[in-house]
Amino acid sequence: MQVIATQHPEVLLLRPKVFGDARGFFFESYNRKAFAGIGITAEFVQDNHSRSAKGVLRGLHYQISQPQGKLVRVVAGEVFDVAVDLRRSSPHFGQVASFRLSAESHDMAWIPPGFAHGFQVLSDQAEFLYKATDYYAPEFERCLRWNDPALAIAWPLDGAPRLSAKDQAGLPLAECEVFA
Repeated sequence: MQVIATQHPEVLLLRPKVFGDARGFFFESYNRKAFAGIGITAEFVQDNHSRSAKGVLRGLHYQISQPQGKLVRVVAGEVFDVAVDLRRSSPHFGQVASFRLSAESHDMAWIPPGFAHGFQVLSDQAEFLYKATDYYAPEFERCLRWNDPALAIAWPLDGAPRLSAKDQAGLPLAECEVFA
């Protein structure tokens, strides 16, 4: 597996070895030993699968207690993916990492606990898979405002994004609960 640096040293873009021919393709999307070899020793406890239409923007979500590390990938379509470091003690606090993930590339991303995460759908639809290191706990879920000027995220928008009520109510970084 190839590890590709992002704008944040702890957010990793992962390019698996894909074996393909005229019949299709095969790759290991997760192998505990291979991931430990690149420093990811997380235990995953929950898998999530979402489908969204073009223009949908989800995030930037995090859990203030029971923070989730996420191994994410796209199995249909393409997204613009974003992670924001919310650990006040980190030298990279408030730093953004962004990249494209697509079913065609097979790339995956590791987003450690303590980060807000979100994505914007670029294709007609996208299906997104998450492996999470802790269980979903709605009472601890928080939302960082996707368009906070302090973050200066260069979303590749073509018009206004389609947002949930929760995402419309996201808070700017200066007002968010963050990690120690």
